[in-house]
Amino acid sequence: MATDLSTIRNIGISAHIDSGKTTLTERILFYTNRIHRIAEVRGKDGVGATMDHMELEKERGITITSAATHTEWNNHHINIIDTPGHVDFTIEVERSLRVLDGAVLILCGVAGVQSQSMTVDRQMKRYKVPRIAFINKLDRAGANPKRVVEGLRDKLKHNAVLMQLPIGLENEFAGVVDLVKMKAYRFEGENGEHIVEEEIPADMQAEAEAAREEMLDAVSMFSDELMEAILEENVSEDQIHAATRNGVLSLDLTPVYLGSAYKNKGVQKLLDAVTAYLPSPMDVENTGVDLSNDDAPIEISSDPQKPLVALAFKLEDGRYGQLTYVRVYQGTLTKGMNIFNARTKKKHKVGRLVRMHSNDMEDIESSTGGDIVALFGIDCASGDTFTDGTVDVAMSAMHVPDPVISLSIKPTEQKGQTNMSKAIGRFVREDPTFRAEADPESGETIISGMGELHLEVYVERMKREYDVIVETGAPQVAYRETISQRTDFSYTHKKQTGGSGQFGKVAGYVEPTTDGTDFEFVSEVRGGAIPTEYIPSVEKGFRSMMPKGRLIGFPVIGMKIVVNDGKSHSVDSSDNAFQATARGAFREFYGRAKPIILEPVMTLSVEGPTEFQGAVIKTIMQRRGTVIGTTEDDGFCQIEADVPLAEMFGYATDLRSVTQGKAEFTMEFAKYSPAAGDVSAELKEKYRDQVQVEDDD
Repeated sequence: MATDLSTIRNIGISAHIDSGKTTLTERILFYTNRIHRIAEVRGKDGVGATMDHMELEKERGITITSAATHTEWNNHHINIIDTPGHVDFTIEVERSLRVLDGAVLILCGVAGVQSQSMTVDRQMKRYKVPRIAFINKLDRAGANPKRVVEGLRDKLKHNAVLMQLPIGLENEFAGVVDLVKMKAYRFEGENGEHIVEEEIPADMQAEAEAAREEMLDAVSMFSDELMEAILEENVSEDQIHAATRNGVLSLDLTPVYLGSAYKNKGVQKLLDAVTAYLPSPMDVENTGVDLSNDDAPIEISSDPQKPLVALAFKLEDGRYGQLTYVRVYQGTLTKGMNIFNARTKKKHKVGRLVRMHSNDMEDIESSTGGDIVALFGIDCASGDTFTDGTVDVAMSAMHVPDPVISLSIKPTEQKGQTNMSKAIGRFVREDPTFRAEADPESGETIISGMGELHLEVYVERMKREYDVIVETGAPQVAYRETISQRTDFSYTHKKQTGGSGQFGKVAGYVEPTTDGTDFEFVSEVRGGAIPTEYIPSVEKGFRSMMPKGRLIGFPVIGMKIVVNDGKSHSVDSSDNAFQATARGAFREFYGRAKPIILEPVMTLSVEGPTEFQGAVIKTIMQRRGTVIGTTEDDGFCQIEADVPLAEMFGYATDLRSVTQGKAEFTMEFAKYSPAAGDVSAELKEKYRDQVQVEDDD
């Protein structure tokens, strides 16, 4: 274990789907001697890349779960997490960025900044992750790194600066010119392992000098010393490195590197940049909350002598039982020590401590702040904090988006019920965006997730890993209800039975919220019209009506309820009476507040050859889509649109057929919008029929 924290790098490799993340990670492992043979993502021999260890990943040629590994380069210890690019697996990116100190943003040299590049960039900004960019696939026809850098500046608003120039492009791509050293580098040998340094080709000298001047101009903004040295024409490599590192750590500079991972060019130079510019655990400020002091923010340092603080960021049921990936933020984690879960207060003994390499592992005795390791047999949930028991601290949780699509599932054979329950229990623990519940009315099991592919993968994993074949019902969209106008209400609840009765009166108004809040309750009751002790009961009663609206039975959002008057009875008023009063008031005013149905709208991004642009736009319009914008470049087009999720089922097949399989799409949740009149009418009718059937039963 590297004890010098300044030599540790915790990095993620993130990008749009199919930009070459896993291919790049494979090369990194090869050049750092972690593996001795390169395997391809869609390997003909069926081996698949090292980091894609799940059978499904090898078959589909995509990354589904983030995989962790570690390696050494230039006397630096690098923990790497290879994350999925597909938006359905966005939680894998979220949880990885939550615990990483730096990242490599990969961009395709042909397609440039794509829709998922933007999503990943937003996630990096959310967690304030410094990054460097790598423009990959420069051996492909149509590769244009300058256009990609412009995209980084225009679309992602990065202060992107080229640190290299390509020697040739497309099938003539031969190496890179390093603008810091002002040397040319070619990558020779069967796997590009031999780096040959030579003088810059004469025909590139003028271009290289102009590009170096531009680079120095950008990085000198982060160092007065470098600025002076430029004026005196006495610039050293160390000054450039120091200034670039300052810019990266302040999130104000994105150095850009070039290469082709598939053709084994440029990867070692990228590794040099990772160790030179990305932060060590000491360069990053981490904060937690002090549970013993009203959740006050508390600074967490990487000091190995301080009390242990570690975050469980990923769970996995492997061949050896539950594996818990943890990032150690502070203190030292040792095999055999007792650790405490800050959420459950349970004590656990660390029986086995390992360092992961994809799905292989190495046993270790201890690990200190700044490291990423894994534990066995610890019962916990994703996002739990562990301490040594001397402090009561929790790390802030990661952002978890809400699911947008549901399916009903049931095993084809009764005996599969137990295994299906086991599978669901495990998947829910591992993936916070995967939810499961029993529908109280139908008794069916409903699973929810981020998209069709997300749920498809889990259904397939049940079959492979738990031997359960399940039947799936029609996909169910997560609709919502809301009100569209302000409405006053005044409602009295009276119930007289044998003994003491129930009495309560509430009055006020309800209106749509303007700030996106799901539910807001305000009490403006004066003079004790409703006794203070019953105000929480009124709120509780209203809140209990929110999970199931009266239009189509979906949750109600965007409602502000203001109670400003009421009445109580000295004997008949009670907690239950005022809860019942609030529920009755809700039923009474809801219809008058003009309720409407909201449907989830997705941002759809389709990319493919320009010749199919018209056909693609037609498929979007047929699905009630609104085209937001289109861009064209070198025979390649990108179309952005907003489309209701309900219309997107089976879109992959449609898109393949109109573009001869040459276009690809990604989509992610954008917002809730009022559903069209015919859609609303159909949903209401369906709900009325369903309620009628239940009443008849």
